[in-house]
Amino acid sequence: MSWKKIVIFCLVFIFTLSGMSGVAAPETTGLKNPAKTGVTPAALETTAASAILYDPLSGKSLWEKEPNNRLPMASVTKLMTLLLAVEAVEEGHFKLEDRVVASENAWEMGGSQIYLEPGEEMSLWEMLLAVGLQSANDGSVAVAEHIAGSEEAFVQAMNEKAQALGLFDTHFVNCHGLPAEDHYTTAHDLAVILGEGLKYPLFREITAMKEFDLRGGAFKLWNTNKLLWWYDGADTGKTGWTEDAKYCLASSAERDGLRLICVVLGVAEPKGHFNESTKIYNYGFTRFKAVNMAQRGEKAGELKVGKGQSASVDVVTAERAGVVVPKGEDKGFSAKLELPRQIDAPVHKGQEVGSYVILKNDQEVLRVKLLAKEEVPKAGFLKQIKRVVDGIF
Repeated sequence: MSWKKIVIFCLVFIFTLSGMSGVAAPETTGLKNPAKTGVTPAALETTAASAILYDPLSGKSLWEKEPNNRLPMASVTKLMTLLLAVEAVEEGHFKLEDRVVASENAWEMGGSQIYLEPGEEMSLWEMLLAVGLQSANDGSVAVAEHIAGSEEAFVQAMNEKAQALGLFDTHFVNCHGLPAEDHYTTAHDLAVILGEGLKYPLFREITAMKEFDLRGGAFKLWNTNKLLWWYDGADTGKTGWTEDAKYCLASSAERDGLRLICVVLGVAEPKGHFNESTKIYNYGFTRFKAVNMAQRGEKAGELKVGKGQSASVDVVTAERAGVVVPKGEDKGFSAKLELPRQIDAPVHKGQEVGSYVILKNDQEVLRVKLLAKEEVPKAGFLKQIKRVVDGIF
């Protein structure tokens, strides 16, 4: 080989090596190297000790960080207090106009309060607003004693409700959330409790209200959940803070038919529970979409009724029939009704009569109960005979 060929070969070899090095160096592209910066594309991080983004339709987590760690939750405890109170009203055991009398036990409560005096009276409605908006510890005890006779009995009911919901990582010692040994929950469990509360219009009304004039305007209630002002779609929730629990928030927001629940526990920074929740919500609304087939209480069809005063009854969905999916995966969904050919009277309002089934590419993904919309009493003998005759002729 001549010296000219040797020189040319060496130059080509050196040029090739330098070209390969140039391609591999991220600095030449003007982009940061994720391996150096520690940034993972599309990742979500939070300063909360524990957090969850939760889909109440399916009961599934969409994102989470240590969601089952048992932690104190401060005044977020009051979600369960409100839930039991609202259920008691909905079931007809109490009325919002009922007069609630403050006891000395309620008066002695410290922390956030409305400064109840022993023997002071307010309506149950006003007391619930004091709990839901102002996070009143004295109001919580007054409500608990009014409904269960004592705070201890009410707390027992709180724990029984947690067990009934399958929340075995939650235990209550009081109804307000002031520090107490063995008083704990998890981000997941709080999401379930809030989701249960959302089933009741009264619960949603209380927790969505921003302000209220108490004692004829002498005392102003302001909702401690500032997401109601600061985040588009936020419409319910409960804050909490103690030195042990730090800043906590369980909240919910809805946009374009997509309902999400976010819980953050153990945030150290003031207002951090709002900032971290906002970050998590933005993540959820950016990446997920709701496929809603029917709203809660929507008429889904009719069912024939035998031997009834009416020949048929409307059937409605017990819950919203829908699924939450990643954006771009919202095609291929369909629905079908599973109903008997006929049901005999008497039919009771709210009676389960069938299922509303959502399918994805013909595979079942969700099943929602179908309920009778109204009562259908059993018809008398003569009316049944007349119906048979009418059917023949």
